[in-house]
Amino acid sequence: MTQKIRINKFLSDSGITSRRKSEEFILDGRVAVNDNIITSLSYKVDLEKDVVTLDGERIKPKRNIYLLLNKPKGYITTVSDERARRTVIDLIRIKEKIYPVGRLDYDTTGLLFLTNDGEFTQLLTHPSNKVPREYEVKLDKPLDFNDSKKLTDKVILDGTPAKFLRVSFIKYNDRKLVSVLCEEGRNRFVKRMFSKFGYRVEELLRISYAGIKLDVPPGKYRHLTFKEIQTIKEKYSN
Repeated sequence: MTQKIRINKFLSDSGITSRRKSEEFILDGRVAVNDNIITSLSYKVDLEKDVVTLDGERIKPKRNIYLLLNKPKGYITTVSDERARRTVIDLIRIKEKIYPVGRLDYDTTGLLFLTNDGEFTQLLTHPSNKVPREYEVKLDKPLDFNDSKKLTDKVILDGTPAKFLRVSFIKYNDRKLVSVLCEEGRNRFVKRMFSKFGYRVEELLRISYAGIKLDVPPGKYRHLTFKEIQTIKEKYSN
């Protein structure tokens, strides 16, 4: 599938200038596509076919990276660590600089997106977009049915309302194992929600984010498909 983006975004994504400055270059007639001067800010570049130049010099498009990692325990969700602990970046074997989307605790496992697309990160993490996350949780004691209902009602956390969209039992005969769905990205949100009712989370695994399911083994990763990326952008963009 052909991927096209606006000419000003193409220039800013390439890293040579800001989006605002790139618009000035275009309006000044300094940008050409396939040797044709382009002065329309709405013009879209075909990333596979078009050759874009600024003052006659070819501009190479930035390669956007979108990865899905199954984060194992014992890794910090950051690019580097001052205490020399292992980070999720240590698991990735690519040259481009990428960054985690949001954060999973040191002992939390499961689905973590990594990308170099700042707009994609903002889309996934901004509270107003209400992007769902699903977790499997192992508690230190059986979850009371009344507490499970309260967790889907209004809970005050950090002085503001919070709730799970859904709480369900994974196994009928084991109420320590539950699945929760939420739209929250606050720090340690799942753990703190259960803590409000006297439960300690012993294990936490994120199994989906933005409708994308975890489908690789611990410590492994894959590239998101173009269809997955487009679906996320179309579904959660305001």
